[in-house]
Amino acid sequence: MAIALTTLVEETDRYLNIARIADYCPNGLQVEGRPQVRRIVSGVTASQALLEAAVAAEADAVLVHHGYFWKGENPCVTGMKQRRLKTLLAHDISLLAYHLPLDLHPEVGNNVQLARQLDIEVEGPLEPDNPKTVGLVGALAEPMSARDFARRVAEVLGREPLLVEGAGSVQRIGWCTGGGQGYIDTAIAAGVDLYLTGEASEQTFHSARENDVAFIAAGHHATERYGVQALGDYLAKRFAIEHLFIDCPNPV
Repeated sequence: MAIALTTLVEETDRYLNIARIADYCPNGLQVEGRPQVRRIVSGVTASQALLEAAVAAEADAVLVHHGYFWKGENPCVTGMKQRRLKTLLAHDISLLAYHLPLDLHPEVGNNVQLARQLDIEVEGPLEPDNPKTVGLVGALAEPMSARDFARRVAEVLGREPLLVEGAGSVQRIGWCTGGGQGYIDTAIAAGVDLYLTGEASEQTFHSARENDVAFIAAGHHATERYGVQALGDYLAKRFAIEHLFIDCPNPV
């Protein structure tokens, strides 16, 4: 079965409520391909490797979290950008990208989906009074050591995380997928035992250590694999089309 590209884009934009937040890139249809969609390939980033895999899979559209046209980037279509766009246009494949709206969504969002993977019960946003807050806070069913929780993260995500141990056991957790290390002080103020994100900055170590809070950096790519999969599955079920998630390995 096929669905019109315009219908697919309209439903995805509506479902993710893309107008609710200012972002660093355009959300929605970034590159227009053929007018009918039968098969979607999803992935974390619209890299050349993902595009070539989508071509091989005979995809009509590519759905990603990290697309193109970021604020402040060089607008010239040369080099890597030219090759990527040429691949999409030559094969008449559409590119749909959703950044912060996908992080925030209460059902298919990256943060909610990661919580489900790690058995964290979501309580709410890190900053309840700030509607633009991406991170969440929640709790484990039972307290455990930071090392044991890090082992759970490693088993689920398939990579060894960076761990900074805090004082005592871990039950209340704050997290933000991807490059959310800047939220650590907000998480500390929210009273967490451990803060989890994808990346770490030099100062993140000191914030965790000096506040006796555990910290885990589990990988930007690794923590953001689940939202786009859930969104692709939603669209496949909604429109009776095919969806294939392709994970292009990334150690960062």
